[in-house]
Amino acid sequence: MKKLAVIALGGNALLRGDQEGTIDQQEQNTTETLENIIFLLREGYDLVITHGNGPQVGNILMRNEAGEQVYGIPRMPVDICVADSQGGIGYMIERMLRNVLKRHNIRKEVVTLVTMVEVDREDPAFSNPTKRIGQTYSREEARALEESKGWVFMEVMKEPGGWRRVVPSPAPVRISNEKVIETLARQGTIVIASGGGGIPVYVDENMDVRPAEVVIDKDLASSLLASRIGADEFYILTDVPYVYLDYRKENERSVEFLDYNDTLRYLEEGQFGEGSMQPKIRACLQFIKQGGSKSVITEAKLLEDKKYGTKITMEYED
Repeated sequence: MKKLAVIALGGNALLRGDQEGTIDQQEQNTTETLENIIFLLREGYDLVITHGNGPQVGNILMRNEAGEQVYGIPRMPVDICVADSQGGIGYMIERMLRNVLKRHNIRKEVVTLVTMVEVDREDPAFSNPTKRIGQTYSREEARALEESKGWVFMEVMKEPGGWRRVVPSPAPVRISNEKVIETLARQGTIVIASGGGGIPVYVDENMDVRPAEVVIDKDLASSLLASRIGADEFYILTDVPYVYLDYRKENERSVEFLDYNDTLRYLEEGQFGEGSMQPKIRACLQFIKQGGSKSVITEAKLLEDKKYGTKITMEYED
């Protein structure tokens, strides 16, 4: 049987931090990233691609807010905005990938699936919203929205006097259509799924699927999908070539190989930044613990060059 790999495209794979975010820029970045996965197809891998949506869904939320304020257009909830971003980004990745495949004379079908991801309504994260979304408001505006919509706000420390809405970020527990994703991938179709952590939903007491006003961590959702479809390898493409220990300190050093126990120890020691590398490390450990053979964290443009990237396995490879 061919090896199956899940490749999680981080935000930097689609949009660089110093860019405006025009569609031309995003298409160029996406194309450059996708060129680096061709070698996996040459080596016979079946592929599933996931992606982030941070800047894009933020823009969608702000367009919603501006539309309501200026034109009275009803504001859409978080789940609809995530679905919106999945469709737009998935379409872009699929179109760029079809063009890349054509240039390399590779015949593969590509399909984008709008993907719901289920969370547990009893997850403690629901009582501790921390994920900032949408635009920045004054304290007076935030109070008015708290009263009218029941939203929760936190002050932005980098912008004194500015307040942003916060929502929960519960753990993903189930991926919709996971069997469909696995079947298509193992038949040779490249599947784009679970974008932006997935459209957040939960199942109520009547077993109805309901929308959740939350944001799901994209790396954890990608890791869960990789485990559920029996992937052999899990790749997270980001903006650094390695994972670093003692990051930005005098003794900073990159690591190319890590085993499960050492990685867990470093995580518990606080070696990885909470808002940056930590969720990626947790996602990789989750995948390995569930039986995956290898996780790799590397820069989007360096995936093909195997001397780069931090490889995490259950035990150190001989």
